[in-house]
Amino acid sequence: MSRNKLSQNAVDTTTKTVEDLKAGDRIQSNHPYFAGTGMVDSLPSTDGAVVQLASGERQYIPLKYLRLSVDATENPSEPAVGSSLERLETISLEAISPETIASDVVEPLTPDEERERHRLELRVERAFFEAGKALTQLRDQKLYRSTHKTFEAYCQARFGFSRRHPYRLIEAASVFENLCPIGTQNDLPTNERQILPTSERQVRDLVSLEPQQQREIWHRAVCVAGGKVPSSQIVKSIVERLKEKPSCYATDFCNVGDVFTLTRLEGVERKYNCYPCVATKLKDFTIEVEVFDGTLAVKPENLRPIDDPDVCRQLPAILERIRQLRDVGLLDRGAEAVLQHLGRQTYLTDLEVELLTFLEQRYGVCAPTVDAS
Repeated sequence: MSRNKLSQNAVDTTTKTVEDLKAGDRIQSNHPYFAGTGMVDSLPSTDGAVVQLASGERQYIPLKYLRLSVDATENPSEPAVGSSLERLETISLEAISPETIASDVVEPLTPDEERERHRLELRVERAFFEAGKALTQLRDQKLYRSTHKTFEAYCQARFGFSRRHPYRLIEAASVFENLCPIGTQNDLPTNERQILPTSERQVRDLVSLEPQQQREIWHRAVCVAGGKVPSSQIVKSIVERLKEKPSCYATDFCNVGDVFTLTRLEGVERKYNCYPCVATKLKDFTIEVEVFDGTLAVKPENLRPIDDPDVCRQLPAILERIRQLRDVGLLDRGAEAVLQHLGRQTYLTDLEVELLTFLEQRYGVCAPTVDAS
């Protein structure tokens, strides 16, 4: 390699040439993103060096942005970053191997591309919509190719994004454009401008929907939020309700008095899965059912019919007897445990019937008459 001076882009106040740099030299960097003092860690290629900055961060920096620190020429043996030199010896270099760096820097950017990259990166840091549009251009134009092999690796190193996050921003920008086509907001008076999302999370649940659905749901969410920017929870709840497809009308599914086993309940009601119940009220798409300790509003898909004629005849009376006992008030914990067990059964054994009868006698409750036919 010829004995060229460090790039004229750097303010070179020394006479040290590029090929004279070695690991341990103290340097100064005027890189747009990694400016400051540091120490040369290694020289994996002829075009750049891995530098440990004073902050402790290690970065690959092209040689044109580096110059030898003046202090280093006075006392080259003195460590440049204090305790960072000691830490450097314990840091593995596997994450920044010479092979990886050499293969990353495969196609340098032109000066115009460098400026465009910097302008787009500033937009990424301002707002989610501009971030999404800027990331789209950075990805599509491959402006990351001078330092990274993949778009995901570039976003993680430059912005600290997880692998999925840049794509979420890109998708959110598309939703934003659909909610407010470019230029339309500026054409409206301030008091007539549409309420628009302010974060990627607010529109994340709209990404998979059709454009018309996105606009309708966003408008509904703004109304629910009282004319303000809705939270992500409001948007998500509206989307989930939209995706709920009622299988049929309740009146087409069953009649009052029919008996079922509960299934596929979620949240606080999931404890009632496998419990027997009786239909007591039919609404449009929901059915109110009675369990041993109260009532629940469920959907037809949460009910599994019971076909046994004896169970269909006896279960309503059993649940009514348990309900009457619970209405007495404060029960002994033993009685509560027995009723809890009986409430899970679709039919009672002879011993269980005796236990229920004993509790009715103990608390002075008259058992309803069961039709034996």
